Amino acid sequence: MNATARNTFDDSLSQRDFRQLAAYIYDYCGIKMPDTKRSMLEGRLRKRLRATGCGTFSAYCNYVFREGGMDAESIHLIDVVTTNKTDFFREPNHFEYMEQVVLPTLARDGHRRIRTWSSACSTGAEPYTMAMILAEAVERNVIQDYSILATDLSTDVLKKAHSGVYTRDLVEPVPASLAKKYVMQPVDNHRTDVRISPALRSKVGFARLNLMDAKYQIGEPVQMIFCRNVLIYFDKKTQVHVLSRLCENLVSGGYLFIGHSETVTGIDLPIRQVANTVFKKN
Repeated sequence: MNATARNTFDDSLSQRDFRQLAAYIYDYCGIKMPDTKRSMLEGRLRKRLRATGCGTFSAYCNYVFREGGMDAESIHLIDVVTTNKTDFFREPNHFEYMEQVVLPTLARDGHRRIRTWSSACSTGAEPYTMAMILAEAVERNVIQDYSILATDLSTDVLKKAHSGVYTRDLVEPVPASLAKKYVMQPVDNHRTDVRISPALRSKVGFARLNLMDAKYQIGEPVQMIFCRNVLIYFDKKTQVHVLSRLCENLVSGGYLFIGHSETVTGIDLPIRQVANTVFKKN
């Protein structure tokens, strides 16, 4: 890279280039990018300018939108765009309801082997939290076995999730009794990272999946789907698409969990509300 390119990373993202990128991002993964997100996108894309050797945002856009440019860059572009906030036991009443109502009900309905789907798993806190609840249910003989499919659009977060390694502060919400069983502490007390136990990690399978796909390739329908704090990034049309596809992949009598700031109001779906942001398929 020449000196001119190195010195032009302070170049700004033009309105034209922003709108071209925003249109691609929306078409690819349904994420809305209003004008208020321009500075955010500009900041996040700077590392892609360096990685691709493009000296300006204009050069980057010329690169990605030329024939074949997105073949190599689309995954990286989407990785920097997606927001991946997550916590263990986030929105804890969902997990209480899962433990106290959903699993006993599914078991009574003949579902003793439970398959669940964390459809926007981020760095893995959600599916590993689900795994702790399910593992405890197996131990109490509420259910016989379980497996979890965890998917996300971002390859970066999937790598992190698959490793099962987290900082101590991130796992603080895990109850002490569960942390003792499922969170491995390092031998070196000076280290600040911990790791989810191999037994729990073995029950979670990770894969990349785009919720904008016409059909979700996840195999047989599942008994539970978590799709939390994702719909807020979509417009109504995209919400209808995603929720309809999710319901198609849920067994009759299965449960859908969405985020507390989200709603399905005004969307015709084969589900009914059974708790706050928890729905059961008819």
